[in-house]
Amino acid sequence: MGNHSDGSPNHSGTVATAGQNEVEKFQDPGIPPHRLRLADTDPKAAKRAERQVALLFGISVVGTLIFLVAYFAIDLGNDSSIATIRLQNALLGIGTAFAMLGIGTGIVHWAKALMPDHEVSEERHAIRYEEDRQAAVRIVDDIVEETGIKRRPLIRNTLLGAVALAPLPAVAIFGDLGPRPDDKLAHTMWAPQDGKLKRLTRDPDGTPIKASDVTIGSAFHVIPEGLNELQEGKLNEKAKSVVLLMRLDPSSLHPSKGREQWGYNGIVAYSKICTHVGCPVALYEQQTHHLLCPCHQSTFDLTQECKVIFGPASRPLPQLPIAVDDEGYLVATSDFHEPVGPSYWERDEHERNINS
Repeated sequence: MGNHSDGSPNHSGTVATAGQNEVEKFQDPGIPPHRLRLADTDPKAAKRAERQVALLFGISVVGTLIFLVAYFAIDLGNDSSIATIRLQNALLGIGTAFAMLGIGTGIVHWAKALMPDHEVSEERHAIRYEEDRQAAVRIVDDIVEETGIKRRPLIRNTLLGAVALAPLPAVAIFGDLGPRPDDKLAHTMWAPQDGKLKRLTRDPDGTPIKASDVTIGSAFHVIPEGLNELQEGKLNEKAKSVVLLMRLDPSSLHPSKGREQWGYNGIVAYSKICTHVGCPVALYEQQTHHLLCPCHQSTFDLTQECKVIFGPASRPLPQLPIAVDDEGYLVATSDFHEPVGPSYWERDEHERNINS
């Protein structure tokens, strides 16, 4: 009985086979016979396929035009109805779908029906630099020739039209981003206007809030006075200015130096916009004095000037300095001393400008 542990050619044990010193090779099965398509044998079928490809590219052009018409012709003003918005969204979606689908299916149909589909088997071999360059040139020439784009002007022209128009929707969307914001993100409606301090009012009715209305443990959603009277840009201003107003036992607050007068008898106000990605911080835990963002669970400690104690937020919520006027209403003594919301490109520079 042979030694199973010895697998050398001379001592292969029970697994010895005949011709073991020869290198075994798989026989090359070769390329299967090429099957001609209908367009390869019938000129009418080839012409019909060419028209189909051109039709698909034409559909792409029509889809792009639908997008542009819907984008520019349908005016979404301040008094636009939900039906108008839905109509524009539907046309934009349909136009984009046909624009992309037409080009994609047209190219696929062109390749499957008209471009050569013969199989080629090539052996790998070393190519020197000059030969490599010449081979690359030949490959490019072969590709251009195989596409048939030179002898099929209908496909060529419709493809050029579809490709030329396809980027226009993206250009229109980028153009709608509007002008640069400059320092608009660094200021809100809480800044005094003509020397008059803005009162804190309830969201959404705009009723002014007295200090006596705020009891310990309560929380108010607050907007600046005059926000509801805006005719344009109301939502943008509200997105920056919304505030949470709460009252705690003054002994539980730990204001830093310079912020001792930013609250009133335990009443403090902080921006409602999370410093992570801008979600509304709308959950207040009365027992722990924590503010919670429901989007990504960033948690802020109200007793430590809304310091981040959990979650992905990297900055505390900005505090709004408040006081009480002669009639007992809560007012903002200034704007926020830092930009509200998440970080952006020039935030630090804007913060320095505000505090300077």
